[in-house]
Amino acid sequence: MSGAPPTAFPELNAVLDEFVADVRKILGENFCGAYLQGSFAVGDADEHSDVDFIVVVYEDVGGEQESALAEMHRRIYLFDTPWAQHLEGSYAPKEIFRRIDPSRSPFLYLDNGATELTRDNHCNTAVVRSSLRERGVVLAGPDPKSLLDPVSAEQLRAEILGVLPEWEAWAKTPGMSRWRQPTLVLSFCRLLHTLETGRVTSKREAGQWALETLDPITFTVLRNGFRAMCSQGSALVERVAWGPVITQGRDYSVETTEDSSSAKVVILDPEVFRGKEVLLAIGG
Repeated sequence: MSGAPPTAFPELNAVLDEFVADVRKILGENFCGAYLQGSFAVGDADEHSDVDFIVVVYEDVGGEQESALAEMHRRIYLFDTPWAQHLEGSYAPKEIFRRIDPSRSPFLYLDNGATELTRDNHCNTAVVRSSLRERGVVLAGPDPKSLLDPVSAEQLRAEILGVLPEWEAWAKTPGMSRWRQPTLVLSFCRLLHTLETGRVTSKREAGQWALETLDPITFTVLRNGFRAMCSQGSALVERVAWGPVITQGRDYSVETTEDSSSAKVVILDPEVFRGKEVLLAIGG
């Protein structure tokens, strides 16, 4: 890579230099471009972020090239930096990736924290295409706008509506944790914000929008999740310690246990909530 560093993290830039050089050597003429999307594209990446990449190829990768890429990823994973264990992304064939693929064909994919390549449709989405096209970080290759058709607000909204049941199911599965609680809260903020605006935004921007826009009971719950997610030193909010959350509004009060594993909700005025479904997500 040449020019300005792709990220603000020198150790990550060194990993990406090695990654791109090896990928270009392995793929040869099949290499089209390498990019960062996700948090590094939309502007809220920090030292805890996944490193979401897309490598665009002219033809689907298989055979010797796939084996060589798998070996490369196993080797990079052993680098002495946490960034090397947080690469996540796909090798996307150019013609399939150019426009939204209704069948969501699986691409060759590396999961965050994994050492083996699989086939998965994780990156074959409108959201990934939109964030990469509009705000992607070029590691090597042409401007992503030349590779991807525009993604409309209607296409983004349709995809979000389609995946909401998956998020709902994940929210209801056992095993809530300090990581999962704020991740759920802010992910739902981003889903709602995309439905509202028709664009892909960062969790930080969506969380701030939720704080300023949603009704007071949602506001209080989201504030706890937002503060927890940003507790690593974000400029938006002060650093906070884990501990019990005690919140009281005009019509309700919430108190969590010390480890936030459970919560007690007291409804002070049942008439306010009669006939309504209330989603409670405590992230504090």
